Amino acid sequence: MKIAIFSTQAYDRRFLDEALQAHPDSRHIELVYQEASLALHTVALAQGCDAVCAFVNDRLDAPVLEALHQAGVRAVLMRCAGFNNVDIEAAQRLGFFVARVPAYSPEAVAEHTLALILTLNRNTHRAYARVREGNFALDGLLGSNLHGKTAGIVGTGKIGLATARILNGFGCKVLGYDPAPAPEFAALGTMVDLPTLLAKSDIVSLHCPLVDATRHMINRDSLAGMKRGAMLVNTSRGALIDTPAVIAALKSRQLGFLAIDVYEQEGSLFFHDRSGDIIEDDVFQRLMTFPNVLVTGHQGFFTVEAMREIAEVTFGNIDCFVSGKHCANEILP
Repeated sequence: MKIAIFSTQAYDRRFLDEALQAHPDSRHIELVYQEASLALHTVALAQGCDAVCAFVNDRLDAPVLEALHQAGVRAVLMRCAGFNNVDIEAAQRLGFFVARVPAYSPEAVAEHTLALILTLNRNTHRAYARVREGNFALDGLLGSNLHGKTAGIVGTGKIGLATARILNGFGCKVLGYDPAPAPEFAALGTMVDLPTLLAKSDIVSLHCPLVDATRHMINRDSLAGMKRGAMLVNTSRGALIDTPAVIAALKSRQLGFLAIDVYEQEGSLFFHDRSGDIIEDDVFQRLMTFPNVLVTGHQGFFTVEAMREIAEVTFGNIDCFVSGKHCANEILP
């Protein structure tokens, strides 16, 4: 079986190669690594392959899927949990097997969420830069205790629950919102409706999938309903946030702090070294001018444990495709 791995980075190769070496049928699987993202103009790179393995910013809309099908590809393996970039109905119509990695080390993303909160709250990123220049002044570095604050968790899946456990351990009062709440949350906090969570939370952390109902769920109206000066954290999907609306809320001081590991237009930026380029995204550049904004480049998942789990589950999905057995990770319309 030949698999084209798109959007490959050195770390992808490391962990996928490790998993392949441990696979009992490794001699019959060939991985073809492609640094390019999957899009209509790069489909030819999958010619002769049985499957493609894609990541969060690869494009798998109907035209791309149709071109892949014509090239002989019959399986799409997502090495991530999200699949909003896949046209599932088109994939079903064309007979593709589509599978994902639904959960991998939820603690990895939860811990990164807390790293963003603590860094932004205590200005450790600014303190680090100052001290390296010999400036030990504390002016402008004043933070506040997390203990006793109210933290709102939007989405109580595995990552939301892991984040709630950590915040609970910090002594925060935890509120949760989810249309289908996890029963385990009852031991960690109180479920409320979204307007109540936004109005009462000092910190709002998003842990939702990107679907039609959640796209731009943080918008001008929901930002107006937040506690003035609160912190907003997004480690899920960039399009949960209407970025221009967030910028307006930062300018008016309605939003006190913003920490994001994802960005709606991240496809042309994240996972690449753009340090020598002129970044033409004016919205992103405006965000970077705020001292109370912290941005990381979609690294919440990036731990050894998570990368190993992603690789292992991906090979399990490959086995399901080859054997024709039921796959718990298969994505259906």
